[in-house]
Amino acid sequence: MTSDAFDLDDLPPAEPYDEARDKAQRERLLTTWQSPKGWRYLSDVNNSEVGLWYLLTSFAFFCFAGVLALLIRTQLAVPGNDFLSQDLYNQVFTLHGTAMMFLFAVPIFEAVAILVLPEILGARDLPFPRLSAFGYWCFLIGGVFVCGSIFFGAAPDGGWFMYAPLSSNPEYSGVGADIWLLGLSFIEVSSIAAAVELIVGVLKSRPPGMRLNQMPLYCWYVLVVAGMILFAFPPLIAGDLLLELERAFGWAFFDPDRGGDPLLWQHLFWIFGHPEVYIVFLPSIALIATILPTFASRPMIGHSWIVLSAVGVAFLSFGLWVHHMFTVGLPEISLSFFSAASEAVAVPTGIQIFCFVATMLVAKVRPSLPMLFAGGALAIFVFGGLTGVMVALVPFDWQAHDSYFVVAHLHYTLIGGMLFPLFAGVYYWYPFVTQRQTNQKAGKWSFWLMFGGFNLAFLPMHWTGVMGMPRRVWTYDVTDGWAVLNMVSTVGSFIFAAGFVVLAVNVLWPRGKHAPVKRNVWNAGTMEWSAEVPDKPWGVRSIPLIKSRYPLWDQPGLLDQIDRGEWFLPDAKEGKRELIVTDILDARPLFVQRVPGPSWLMLFAALFLGTSFIVATYHWWTVALISGAAFVAVTLYWLWTGTAHIPEKTEKYVGRGLTLPTYEAGAGSVGWWAVFITMTGDMTAFVGLVFSYFFFWTVLPDFMSTTEAMPFGWLLLGFAGVLGQWGLTVAARGQLAGRAPGAAIGALIAAPVAGVLGMAAFAWAAMQAGLDPTRHSFDATIWALLLWLSVHVALGLLMQLYTAARIWAGICTPDFPADLRNLTLYTHFLAVTVIMTFAMLAVFPLWLGAL
Repeated sequence: MTSDAFDLDDLPPAEPYDEARDKAQRERLLTTWQSPKGWRYLSDVNNSEVGLWYLLTSFAFFCFAGVLALLIRTQLAVPGNDFLSQDLYNQVFTLHGTAMMFLFAVPIFEAVAILVLPEILGARDLPFPRLSAFGYWCFLIGGVFVCGSIFFGAAPDGGWFMYAPLSSNPEYSGVGADIWLLGLSFIEVSSIAAAVELIVGVLKSRPPGMRLNQMPLYCWYVLVVAGMILFAFPPLIAGDLLLELERAFGWAFFDPDRGGDPLLWQHLFWIFGHPEVYIVFLPSIALIATILPTFASRPMIGHSWIVLSAVGVAFLSFGLWVHHMFTVGLPEISLSFFSAASEAVAVPTGIQIFCFVATMLVAKVRPSLPMLFAGGALAIFVFGGLTGVMVALVPFDWQAHDSYFVVAHLHYTLIGGMLFPLFAGVYYWYPFVTQRQTNQKAGKWSFWLMFGGFNLAFLPMHWTGVMGMPRRVWTYDVTDGWAVLNMVSTVGSFIFAAGFVVLAVNVLWPRGKHAPVKRNVWNAGTMEWSAEVPDKPWGVRSIPLIKSRYPLWDQPGLLDQIDRGEWFLPDAKEGKRELIVTDILDARPLFVQRVPGPSWLMLFAALFLGTSFIVATYHWWTVALISGAAFVAVTLYWLWTGTAHIPEKTEKYVGRGLTLPTYEAGAGSVGWWAVFITMTGDMTAFVGLVFSYFFFWTVLPDFMSTTEAMPFGWLLLGFAGVLGQWGLTVAARGQLAGRAPGAAIGALIAAPVAGVLGMAAFAWAAMQAGLDPTRHSFDATIWALLLWLSVHVALGLLMQLYTAARIWAGICTPDFPADLRNLTLYTHFLAVTVIMTFAMLAVFPLWLGAL
């Protein structure tokens, strides 16, 4: 019976248990899903391994940034100290903030999610395991590059905000700013790759029956935060592009003498930067929302309210960026609006905290290490939240801005809201990952050392800030009166570090000879604890039907049914790694997806892409282009050999009377959703450029009158050419559907020709008007828009030729058209991009009478 005619509430009974069949199925699953041995282990793509790599690497960067923090505190322990030179101190505090935010706080969310999410969903893996591995290698290479720069005295030293114009002038900031810009841009590739993987995973990889309203809270938070990454990081990528264009080629974006404005960087940075605080905070709240019901032995109170509040926080966080710019001279109406919005975010945040407290009040909470850390987290975070309300008030912010009060607030929010919940999660899921238990006594020591040390370190900073101590100050005089408080903060920071060392030793201590813990050691209700002990590489023995938010509590006998293979996909007869893909709302089974296994391609792709970014830092453009070309070649080979294969059979029996297709194209497929989500992020970055255009238009009265008008006819030709690239692709889709593959190939070959001619017309129009990007911000903005569009036309060209080759090779056919459907979706976004570009180049100036 197919999925359309299948009633999930009226399943046929499972086949009688057969021990021999069960053994054979387990052997085939083990052969299919096991990790490579020896040095080939590094080619693995299984989420449990990649997530573990992510986790350990993130903590390695955390340790590195923590050591930098201790150096900062040592420097500030006494007045007039010269422990660090001023130049090295600037590099140390810049790299401390950069590593903590970009190499730990965000990646650790992705690490935990990649490690745990498939198991909580009851899935075998996430839909794009190779994308996860590629993202990890990008993260590792980029992080080592950025952090390693300090050992050569070349680290960035302009603060983790990298404010222009200090950062836009290479004479002031040296190569360190380039390392920051290009290194982090490369790392952002991994963040967006993980976001795509997690969003599609939550939406399409849920087990049958797990409707959206039955999804565990952790999955909701993952969905919300991954969506925030998709909208928050792209504006920073746009800002990085503009800043690097000014540094490397002299384009005029931030230089006031040439019509630029340094405030543009602050806007683009904080449109990313403020949501990032919640990107860091919400996943850790998700950990508490997962841990708390387990030790309260009851469902969370206010489940729906928590979900709505998380969505509300995410929405409001994008309207708060000016919260960080109260002192730059904005109009009072703007200050009032953003001040009110900053305070409003406390409402949904408070709802989540109240739900946690209410759950604890109505239950008898079992004491445990995870709950100890969770309780400490709530206490610290509430204090940090209250000081956040204080700095949201404009008059107070004017007094405390750029002082140590803000440093204290930031750390109370992030360490209370993020680090302590994370440690709670470490102790909670340690038995899930290792099947062993940590030393509980050592765990309590680590908590009290960190809790006491943290408050000793950061509580005095509120006073030093109010007394006038500026953040990032290298040293101070004894007459400033900050010496005692700084010494207390330094002592506290070392106590905190000692607590972390105890935790690290406790977690990393080899326990191979210890007895394994019992299955579901905490008696939790969520699916990750269905894993067998010892764990198996396949994740879940058979994919069950889920009818509850806490299935291990509410579905009696579920573990035995899973273990006996009574549910879906209990076997791997074809020797292929398979998942069940379900629909977004009701989780009805749609089809069986085959995911590729271990490969070195992702490592090579990351190496080549990383090389192109790294050598571009030193302006070795030829090597950068060669590396970029190698990356494109490896990626095309990866796609050709690993995606959208025609299956050996069109349907597969998955158990309990259900038969599912083995191929899907269009909106039902995970590939289509990956393209849609990726292009949504891409469009957000483009909106960052659009924002820049209108920002300059609002602040510069003569923004459009500094040069000759671009010829409308050439602009119209350019518009028609790029739009033709889209139209021919749509026509190719129609031809293939009409079983005319030759005509489809012809249209796909003609499409990029139209696009390239269109871009040539756009470029000719700009040159005819004499636009020089080094002369004025208007010229630079127009060329930036055209550069963005031309890159996307070139990507479209590659994809169109790739798809034409797939049709010619008989891999993309009328019955299996996934490649062409995904390409068409890409060109829809290209069409929107060219329409918006044409509107800014021609329609808007024409409307204003400037053309």
